[in-house]
Parts: sequence; structure tokens; C-alpha cells
Amino acid sequence: MRYVLNSKHKMSLFSICRYLSTTSFKITNRIFPKQLSPSSSAHIYWTHLQRNVPNIERTLNKVNVKLDPLSLISVLQTCVDFNQPLLGLRFFIWAGIQPSYGHSLYMYNKACNLLRIDRNPGIIYDVIHAYGNERCSVSVKTFKVVLCLCKEAKLGNEGLWVLRKMREFNCRVNTVAYNIVIRSFCYMGNVDDAVRLVREMGSSGNFPDMITYGAMVKCFIDGGRLDEAFGLFRDMKAHGCVPNTVLYSILIDGVCRFGSFGTALELLGEMENGGKSCRPNAVTYTAVIQSLCEGGRSVMALSVLDRMKAFGCSPNRITLRTLINGLCVENNVEEAYKLIERVVEVNDLSVGECYSSLVVSLLWVGKFEEAENVFRILLAGGVNPDGLASSHLIRGFCFKGRVLDGFRLYIDIEILGNVSPIDADVYSLLLAGLIENHYMVEADNLAGKMMERDIQLKPPYGEPVVNYLISSGKVVLLSHYYRSQKG
Repeated sequence: MRYVLNSKHKMSLFSICRYLSTTSFKITNRIFPKQLSPSSSAHIYWTHLQRNVPNIERTLNKVNVKLDPLSLISVLQTCVDFNQPLLGLRFFIWAGIQPSYGHSLYMYNKACNLLRIDRNPGIIYDVIHAYGNERCSVSVKTFKVVLCLCKEAKLGNEGLWVLRKMREFNCRVNTVAYNIVIRSFCYMGNVDDAVRLVREMGSSGNFPDMITYGAMVKCFIDGGRLDEAFGLFRDMKAHGCVPNTVLYSILIDGVCRFGSFGTALELLGEMENGGKSCRPNAVTYTAVIQSLCEGGRSVMALSVLDRMKAFGCSPNRITLRTLINGLCVENNVEEAYKLIERVVEVNDLSVGECYSSLVVSLLWVGKFEEAENVFRILLAGGVNPDGLASSHLIRGFCFKGRVLDGFRLYIDIEILGNVSPIDADVYSLLLAGLIENHYMVEADNLAGKMMERDIQLKPPYGEPVVNYLISSGKVVLLSHYYRSQKG
């Protein structure tokens, strides 16, 4: 429920704000300066960009200051603020080819968002034309940065146009460039355009590699063209390209999505009998197990776990959680217990990890009492449940109206110590429940812990919570609450 301030609480909030201003606690707002610091790298670069001379890249090459992501973002933002996105784009491309710096995927995404390349694809044409008109020195690396921007912005046609322009600048079109454009079409779901470009590669002296095949196989699968994905997969060896673990995993995931579990197990067998380049790993086995569990075949998934162990690959926490959840959903809880015993016996995972996963799964299928019993057995045995299980169970107590039981469980967890953190929203939910049910001693205890650990109160909460925080002087928690509401 959302709380609306009345005049009384407006006055109280004013008093709190006045109190906060006289203490060491200060609420700070994130301020973005409109002008760059004169001593910053970003300011120096911006100054050079403002000279607006032809072939600005040559000028930038003379700037001997540090180039880093934060400075780059500041320059791009300034270019946008001054309505000079093309200048920002040229700076970004120039930065991407510097020997001491390389763009991350995050930076490509950031540049696309700041410059709005997806909404203004014409800027791609503008920058290439500018290079030609100003007779700029352009390399294959330059085109690679532009093509990567097109891929990130999902501009397949623009990427293809850039690819065609490479020859005009005496830049050889290589497999890397082809792959970037092919992946652009694949991300857009344009399978046929991607296929045509793959066929064109051979005529230009380039040949598909693992990246090409991986993109195409996934593209076929995403488009529901499983037969073509298999055909391409089988043709790889004929072209001297042996499928690796990643490619096998892509195909296995695809056939599982279409319910072809038998085919998935056959592919898994190929991997197990193949060489080092295609050895299945925990991710591969877990993908098959997850698909079987989602298809209501968790018992069959247990046999995949056996294969996994026989191959010498240990299950991870996600593998176990997937299996336990699948068994519980299919009401095979006894099998889940047996599974945990097997896993714990050989020390693949800890007792706490295994039974915490069981607690969460039992709660998911509505077996609350059994989940509570398992959790309390863990506590009694001195075993630390994880934060997920603790948060889910306390939340369940609150929703069932057993707030005091939830608080007592929280205290038991605290006594045990060294446990994973409970979710902040669970603290807030529990505090609200204690206050509304007039368990004020317990509420004061919990609020004190929240302040001690800087756990913020999460909205929405009602008038009883606000009244309590005001009367008890918990102004820090209340300030967090109002800041969260405002945000």
C-alpha cells in the first residue's frame, strides 16, 4: 500500500530534514557538471575537437593525455549536449583504434545510446563520407569499429553498406568484417541476408570460421529452422572446421527447446566421444538437464547427471538446483532427498547449499511446513542456510500472517552467524509486519539492526511505519524511505 503524506507528516518530515542538516548525516544528490574540469583529459580532448579542422583525427593524434572510458563518455556526452553527434562519433572511432586502448562491449552500447545511432542511422553514412571528403587515413581497424557500432545498433543494412565501402578506401574485407555484419543480420533475425553474405565470403577469398558458423546455427535455431541448422552443423567438417564446445552447446540448447531430447542426448554423446575441442562442461550438461526438467522429465534428467559424473564433470549449484526444483514440481520430493544425499556424500556441494536449494523448491511448490522443517533442522545442526532460502522463508511467514514466527526465525539465523545476507525488502516487510501487529520491542530490535548495517527501508509502507520511525527517532531509515519513494 502507498502512503500519502498529510499535513501532520509534512511538518514531521520538515523537522526530520532540519535535524539531518545539523548532524553528520547528509543526503547527497548526484550532480552532473555541465562544464568539464579544465584539468581533465576529457576537457583537453574536447578543446582539440572544437578546433573543427579537417581530418580532426590527425589533431587528436597529437594529444598526449590519458584515454580512459570515463573521459571518453564525458566527451561523447559533451558532443551530444552541443548537438555535435558526428564529432562525437569520429572521436569514438578514433579512440577505438588507439594501440593503448580498446573499446569494451559496454562502451559500444554506451556510445550507441548516447549518440542514438539506432534512431539516427544516417550518421553512419555521414562519418564514412566525411573520411572520404577529407582524405582521412582510414584502416581496417577503423572500419571494424564502425561495423561493431552497426551491430550493436542492429543496423544490418548500414553495416553491409560500410562493408562495401571498405574497398573504396583500399581496405581488404576480411573474415572478421564479414562476421560482424553477418552477426548483425542474425541479431535482427534476417536469416536470408546472413546466408547470402556467407555465400559471398568464398568469392572474396574469405571462408567461414567458428564465429560464422556459431552465429548462423543460432540464427537458424532462433528462426525455427532446425533442419537447416543441423545441415550447416554437419557441413562444417567438410570445410575443415571442427565444431567446438560452444557450437555444440548452442545446437543442444536449440534442439532441447524444440523438445528433441533424444537428439540432444545423441549430440551429448558425440561431445563425450570427441576430442578436447568439444568436451562437454557443466554448462552443457546443465542445459540438457534444465530442458528435461522443464519438459517434465526430471527422472530422465537424473540419468544425465550420472553421465556427467561418469565423464568426470562435477555438478555445480545451478545443476543441483535445477534438478531439485524439477523433482519437486513433479512431486518426486523423495527423489530430491536421495539426490542430495548422493551429492553430499561425494562432497560435490555442501550440505547447506543442497538443502537450501530444497527449501526454496519446497516453498515454490507450496510445501511450506516441510520447507520450514528442513530449514530448522539445518539451524539445529549448525548448518548455514543461504540468503535465498532465508529470505524466501521469512517472506513466507510474513505473507501467512506469522510475523512473530518470522522474526524469531530471523533471530535464530542471527545467532548462528556467518550466514548469507537476507534481502533488504524482507527486512522492510518484516519491520512493517511487526509494527502493524504492535510487536514494538521486536520492531525496535530489527530497526536497530537495519540502521547498524545501513539496510534501507523499501517502499511501499503505510502510516504505522512512518509514525513509528518518527516517534522512535529512526530518521535515517525514514530518509531512505522517502528517497526511495521519490526515486
